[in-house]
Amino acid sequence: MTETRHDEQILILDFGSQVTQLIARRVREAGVYCEILPCTVDDARIRDFGAKGIILSGGPSSVMWDEAPAVPHVVFEVGVPVFGICYGEQTMCAELGGEVQTSDHREFGRAFVEVTADCALFKDVWKVGDREQVWMSHGDRVTKLPDGFSVVAISDGAPFAAIADESRRLYAVQFHPEVAHTPDGAKLLANFVREIAGCSGDWSMAAFRQQAVQAIRDQVGAGKVIMGLSGGVDSSVAAVLVHEAIGDQLTCVFVDHGLLRAGEAEEVESVFRGHYNIPLIARDASDLFLGKLDGVDDPERKRKIIGATFIEVFEEEAKKIGGAEFLGQGTLYPDVIESVSFHGGPSITIKSHHNVGGLPERMNMKLVEPLRELFKDEVRDLGRELGLPETLVGRHPFPGPGLAIRIPGAISRDKLEILRKADAIYIEEMRSAGLYDAIWQAFAVLLPVRTVGVMGDDRTYEFVCALRAVTSTDGMTADYYPFDHEFLGRVANRIVNEVRGINRVTYDITSKPPGTIEWE
Repeated sequence: MTETRHDEQILILDFGSQVTQLIARRVREAGVYCEILPCTVDDARIRDFGAKGIILSGGPSSVMWDEAPAVPHVVFEVGVPVFGICYGEQTMCAELGGEVQTSDHREFGRAFVEVTADCALFKDVWKVGDREQVWMSHGDRVTKLPDGFSVVAISDGAPFAAIADESRRLYAVQFHPEVAHTPDGAKLLANFVREIAGCSGDWSMAAFRQQAVQAIRDQVGAGKVIMGLSGGVDSSVAAVLVHEAIGDQLTCVFVDHGLLRAGEAEEVESVFRGHYNIPLIARDASDLFLGKLDGVDDPERKRKIIGATFIEVFEEEAKKIGGAEFLGQGTLYPDVIESVSFHGGPSITIKSHHNVGGLPERMNMKLVEPLRELFKDEVRDLGRELGLPETLVGRHPFPGPGLAIRIPGAISRDKLEILRKADAIYIEEMRSAGLYDAIWQAFAVLLPVRTVGVMGDDRTYEFVCALRAVTSTDGMTADYYPFDHEFLGRVANRIVNEVRGINRVTYDITSKPPGTIEWE
């Protein structure tokens, strides 16, 4: 496992909130490195972390439950500032001698707090007498403060909406500053990590690049690394970073499973073999994959077949290379967080396509994961820092199983070709209209439905193509993109006229709630 070292870092203890990752995003936006650990982590790990400040996340529990998670008391013994958020405030107060009770005035959603006193958390953001919008999500509330604390903000349902013990540098709020619905929340978090915890705020992608390159060199030494290259953002950035660190000690393996978007295989070879001169083995295994997928209509079976076949092909190519003792992967920080999440949850099942590779233990290889500390948007920034083309860095997320899960039902070469052409037209029109970069993820789906239509003097019986496009600011929630009718009409007209096999186009306007990182 590749790790970098950081002189200044914030520790976030996760009590199970769906938006804990957003706390980390806001801290990093303030130029400060941070990590998330479960609240159940042992005391020694907290002491050894070397945090300049600790943040306690929200969570779904009640401190009055018998099995409720409690903030480890060591948090208050290491001598660094602490900031409790929502449940974090409640467990802080309960641990330090305060009281929490079920509220008869619950607050969920938009609320307003009144600032009643100055404190370091509000510096240059709020002043006494201000009435500010925040986002609340609580059924319990603090009813008695621990000794040393004072109230600095109140709301209709929370008489202790924000509290502070300035002498011990302990702060807490009942609302969620990490979400966009608290307009000044990011500034409050920045005040905590910069002003109160004393972090300089100089963490950047340029600094990360230097640290990561050195960490890779220290880990690999004179060894060889092999890496699966998909052509997506994560593996591409990881490959270029590892190549910068160790040069030709890296060999990339690109497996074309026949489920890629139009032109992707050619682009991968052009960029990595031509531009970066990275040793690359390209294996066209499309016949093998499509043969095993023949007649399979269950999406989860598709994923498992693709994952197992990928392992089979990758292992064959790894044996041909010989001598490699390290495996490079584009693992991101959200994947790491989910693997140690406090509540576990359904993410492993829901997002099974993120781990369709997962090499067998018999390969006996050590992992090199240079991106495991980064979020998706940070990976894109690192890609720009490394000089990757914007067409690749800004590419929409694409699942490991590729077009296999964009064709509900059985797959065939004809269906794949139909979908590739429709998808290419859709993406081309978005780029031409200047909309591509405003959208988190967009793609076409070939529905397992045929409709009767009349085209000119002929009657047709062809497939329906569905278009999806979603927006997201944090990758945790998504909403459909509001295309105008002129754009949708233009795309639909081109697809129906240029793609044989489709006679109808529809647009999906569903949204998704918090939970998974990507739409698919």
